[in-house]
This record gives sequence, C-alpha cells and structure tokens, in this order.
Amino acid sequence: MTVTVGFIGLGLMGLGFVERLIAEGYAVVGTDLKPEARAAAERLGARTVASAADVAAEADHVLICVTTPAAVDMVVRGEGGILSATGRAGMVVVDHSTTDIPLTRALAESLAGAGIGFVDAPVSGGPEAAKAGALAIMAGGREDDFGRVAPILSGLGKATLMGDVGAGQATKLVNQTLVLTNYCVIAEAFRLAEAYGVDATRIPDALEAGHAGSNLLKSLMPRLAAEDFEPRGYARQVLKDLEMLHNATKDLPLAMPMAGQALTLFRLLVSQGHADKDGCAVVTLYPKG
Repeated sequence: MTVTVGFIGLGLMGLGFVERLIAEGYAVVGTDLKPEARAAAERLGARTVASAADVAAEADHVLICVTTPAAVDMVVRGEGGILSATGRAGMVVVDHSTTDIPLTRALAESLAGAGIGFVDAPVSGGPEAAKAGALAIMAGGREDDFGRVAPILSGLGKATLMGDVGAGQATKLVNQTLVLTNYCVIAEAFRLAEAYGVDATRIPDALEAGHAGSNLLKSLMPRLAAEDFEPRGYARQVLKDLEMLHNATKDLPLAMPMAGQALTLFRLLVSQGHADKDGCAVVTLYPKG
C-alpha cells in the first residue's frame, strides 16, 4: 500500500519537500494558510485540505515545516490542529521547523498523551536541497519513533538521530551558528575581493581544495556578484533563528561574539526593509570599496 505523508507548511521549503516526496512515490496530503501555497502544492501532485487536523486524519505520518515556533504550536495544539484529529495513535509527527527546545519538549509530551510519536528534525540545505533529497536532517526523539519515519526521511537527505527529543533542535543551533555567521563573513570576503578587482565568481573554485572551500561559498559568491537577493530563504527567518540562538544561549556560560555580531547585522538588515530578501542581502550593509 502507498504510504500517505501529511505535510503542513507549503512555503519555499515545504514545496521542495512535497516535490521530493511525490518523486519518492508517496501520496502527499497537505495544508497551508495561504491559498496560493495550496495551489502550488496541487500543481506538484499533492492533495490539499483545510486544516492540520484534516491532514492528520488522512496521513500515516505528518511532517511540519512552518516559519515560527508559535506556528508549530498552533499546528499541533491549536484549534484545528493535529491533536484535534482522533484515532491517530501510532502516527509520528516530524517537526522540520526551527523551534525552541522547551516548546519542542512540550509538544512531544502533548502528542505522547494522545499516543502520537514525535521527532524534532530541523534541516539545512534550502529548497533546492529539499527537491534533490540532499538535506542535512538533525533529529531528536525516541529510537522507535525515528525508526518508523526513517524510510521517509532517508528520501529527503541524510538523517542523523542525535539523541532524545530536543537534540535535533540543539544540533540546529550549532548549524545556525556556523551558517548564519558565515553569511556575514562571506559578504565581507566578497567586498574584499571586489575592492582588489578580483572576479569573486572564481573564488569558490580557487579555494575549493583548501580549508575555505564550502557549499555555502559556492552558493553565495556568484549571487553576491550578481546582486541576486531573490529569497531561497528569507532574511526575517535568519533573524528569527539568530534571536532564538541568542535566547537559547544567553543564560549559559558561553561567549558567542560572532553570533552576536551576526544578530546585530541581521537586525539592521530587517529594520531597513529587507525582511523578504534572501539572507545574502546582508552584503548591502557593507559599503563597496
């Protein structure tokens, strides 16, 4: 029998997930608050319904990818949420969103009370990696819950169980420390290359064999040179993740000056009206040499 995967959140990332799931042979039923997002999913071959509860009523397992922790909470515990559906014991809910750890643990507890498993599984790689099944998936949860959704996750990328519930989100904080500070560092390096008249589009190839080579460098340098700020992910989401990182670490005995500087830069970027541009638009805060 065909496994039906529910998908809640049909934005830039969600549509990438849906396209890949359909290519993997799953039936997909999804929902989103925006009619245009539902229409886009239907064009890919998914069927859409009115609410998260409707998704849960029809799916074997449910994946979530929404933009804020509050939205994740509404999807699970709010009116018309997953917990409103009945008779779903044995289902596993997978949260691919970037969600704070206390809420993640509370949602897992609420779902467990209804006999529903939970895996926090934030991702890295962006919409194109989602479409290609090349995401990095950092998971937290019980081994049996993870095992039940592992066949689905393996078609989306490399899924690694990092520990109990919350461990996926903790690993995502590490990921965001590396990636989001690197947005700022690459922007700075781009302006340096520009100031010396170096063709920045050739930088990734020139540095690939050394320690500076990275997937992000390959992705960002050509886009910075072209001033291509069309969103693969939004600056407002980068800021949300950096604020979450700040809140998660402020009471720990840690010094995170680079993450703090990135937070300041993205606060400036969003305050200047660039919330819906790609995160690489942070380069606009650096004056040209």
